[in-house]
Amino acid sequence: MASAETRRPIVAGVPPEPSRRMAVAWAVDEAARRHVPLRLVHAAGAPTVYRQTAVRPSWEEWSQALHEAGERVLEEAVAFAHARQPRVEVSGVLAEGSPAWVLREEAAEAAVVVLGSYHLSRVKEVFSSVAVALPVMAHARCPVVVVPEAEHVTQQPPYVVVGVDGSPHSAAAVDFAFREAALRGAVLRALYVRQPHRFGVLDEAAMEQACRSLLAETVVGRTAAYPEVELHHEVVTGHPVEELTKASAHALALVVGTRGHGGFTGMLLGSVSQGVLHYARCPVIAVPCSPSPGT
Repeated sequence: MASAETRRPIVAGVPPEPSRRMAVAWAVDEAARRHVPLRLVHAAGAPTVYRQTAVRPSWEEWSQALHEAGERVLEEAVAFAHARQPRVEVSGVLAEGSPAWVLREEAAEAAVVVLGSYHLSRVKEVFSSVAVALPVMAHARCPVVVVPEAEHVTQQPPYVVVGVDGSPHSAAAVDFAFREAALRGAVLRALYVRQPHRFGVLDEAAMEQACRSLLAETVVGRTAAYPEVELHHEVVTGHPVEELTKASAHALALVVGTRGHGGFTGMLLGSVSQGVLHYARCPVIAVPCSPSPGT
């Protein structure tokens, strides 16, 4: 019988638009692979119907419409999840408050939090689901997955990419990436991105070997725990966001730590994890240094 820790649910944020279902699909599939429940959460917002009317509704009318609209959104999402994975235990939660705050609270008891995203201009993203994802990723103690709405094309054989930089956060990301690759029967590509030195490096071969040694040290012990996972070590030179995005173009997922080397004190989310969130076209999984049990 599964323990309470290993039965922590997958939590997925449900957007108001019925057509946006990629995050819910990813979440229910993950719940099926892990044999855990799925908890669908919708944080109600102002009903669209009132945004174009000249008559301002009363608080009671506004609250009632808000509740009814949220219930419809959840009912449709639960039905979608049940139809996709009938054996998964699915529940719906209608919560009051901003989506970012609600999902940060839900993350306290979750194995993984799953959010949707769609790519807009940087100005418009302030008002989009990316504005929800960033604060949730920065504060959650469990991994947070951001799934692009447009379904991307994956490559055969399937693979997962994990960014490695030798930091404790990237070590946690490697642990999670191994598990994801094992659950999906996928290859794991561990990628170290070496940024070019402005004055050049005297011994390129030695630098390359040092990077490969760091990769080997980071994954030591994991290969024994997951012998079925085919592991590839890769060292490339360039900007981490650009190279990770490029490597993950046709991946099942890109896994990164929430912070890495080079972060500033007080920063809750690293520049690389923020950057790949904006540019990657596959699901991005941000893993904290000490994820909650059961992840």
